Amino acid sequence: MPKPMLLWTIAATAACAALPASAQELPATHLKALVPETTTPMAQVLEIPYWTETIPQASGGQVTADVVAIDQLGIDDKAVLRLLKLGMFDTASTAISKMAGDDPRFEGCDLAGISVNIEAARAACDAYRPVLDRLLQENWNAKLLAIVTSPPQVIWCKPEIGGLADLQGKKVRVFNKSMTEFLEGVGAEPVTINFAEVVPALERGVVDCAVTGSLTGNTAGWPEVTDYIYPLYMGWAIIVHVANLDSWNRLDPAVQTFLLEQHAAFEDKYWETMRQAIVEADNCNFGKASCEVGKPADMTLVPVTEQDQALRKQIIEDVVLKDWVARAGTDAAAAWNETVGQVVGMTAPTN
Repeated sequence: MPKPMLLWTIAATAACAALPASAQELPATHLKALVPETTTPMAQVLEIPYWTETIPQASGGQVTADVVAIDQLGIDDKAVLRLLKLGMFDTASTAISKMAGDDPRFEGCDLAGISVNIEAARAACDAYRPVLDRLLQENWNAKLLAIVTSPPQVIWCKPEIGGLADLQGKKVRVFNKSMTEFLEGVGAEPVTINFAEVVPALERGVVDCAVTGSLTGNTAGWPEVTDYIYPLYMGWAIIVHVANLDSWNRLDPAVQTFLLEQHAAFEDKYWETMRQAIVEADNCNFGKASCEVGKPADMTLVPVTEQDQALRKQIIEDVVLKDWVARAGTDAAAAWNETVGQVVGMTAPTN
């Protein structure tokens, strides 16, 4: 294992510390769990060890799981929720932006640009939790167990930029609908490209800039093909852990309680690990000391000015929220205003 990944693994192991459990009170239970792509650090050092180490250890070996990653199945990650509904898995974790193709209401707490820091991102999704759980139970035969995050989604650019307005006319790689709408609002040209193809696309000039996580881009070699990072957060790639409702209802009540407690602890530590990852990403991307998680680089940090923040808010209100309501409906807007809107200080149109 490379040294950077070794340290990341140690941090993640600490982050997944299990709660004590009364193992003798738990009946033997075996689950089928689906996790994100094995290529992501979150799957390697958080998601997979949670099911293969934390849960068995905390339950005294009474609760175990067969774990498979979406890329090992060779299927589209947008199909995760459908597979879960069919009962092919007992639990699954996936990004809410991947679920939004089936129901745009899912992305309500992670619309592009709405959360300016990790505290706001968590507060927004905590507020939206009842809405997500209701949608899952009513329409997808699923129960929400936890909401976690990826590193913040920042803009990596090859040509020099000085702020948000300089994205006008630039071709920018995106990976969800609200990012597309946000960047169209600033006059950029959004382009959808698979993650594995972004480096050659930047190298050949197919795109000028691209959006991904501050740490994810570093470990994937993006500093080799870009020079500027603009940290106006385009979202957080929020991930949910969900259970098939039929599978959940068949579990012994003691196992249900155990899993809820474990997921609550896992959720807290997951967010804390990502908070640490933000610091590590900055250290690595901008040539600071103590870069042990990623690859040392000498990127240029483009400051987010007050003018940029004002323009961000204007684009969200004039474009992103209006377009989302057009997809999700006015009832969704009303629910958003009562939850996420209260956290981020914005109002979605309801007529």
